[in-house]
Amino acid sequence: MNASAPACVLISAAVFDPDEEMRVFRRRHTQAGAIASFLGQVRGENKDGAVSSLRLEHYPGFAEQMIDGVANDAMARWPLTGLRIVHRVGVLQPGDPIVFVAAAAAHRRAAFEAVDFLMDFLKTEAPFWKQEITGDGAHWIEPSARDYTDRRRWHDVTKEKRGD
Repeated sequence: MNASAPACVLISAAVFDPDEEMRVFRRRHTQAGAIASFLGQVRGENKDGAVSSLRLEHYPGFAEQMIDGVANDAMARWPLTGLRIVHRVGVLQPGDPIVFVAAAAAHRRAAFEAVDFLMDFLKTEAPFWKQEITGDGAHWIEPSARDYTDRRRWHDVTKEKRGD
């Protein structure tokens, strides 16, 4: 891990402003040549119709520990100068931000790949439980087969680097 660039992880029920998160992140990382980010928000519709809300639950303490671990993994894999992850829990409405991930690096490729890697982890491995509320009732959401395929490619990259 880059000792000069600690990862910063926050899981909270409080609403966050993605624009302000980016402004603060940019101010903290003025020496970076590249900043990549991802913002996930609650959809207003799914394949079956309108979504009225999304409930996110997590295992406090454990979720932070797991996400800190994968954030440190990202810091070790790529030459990042900074990393920020904000994830909401609680009941969210369509359009509400769910997750913000930003990575700063000297060059764009490292920042892009780190954000992609972290989102693949958050979609498949992070201990969050998502329940979508629609006109038909509440439905638990599981990661898709594509989410798992995306996540596996990082394992394959690690094996290639080791020569396995």
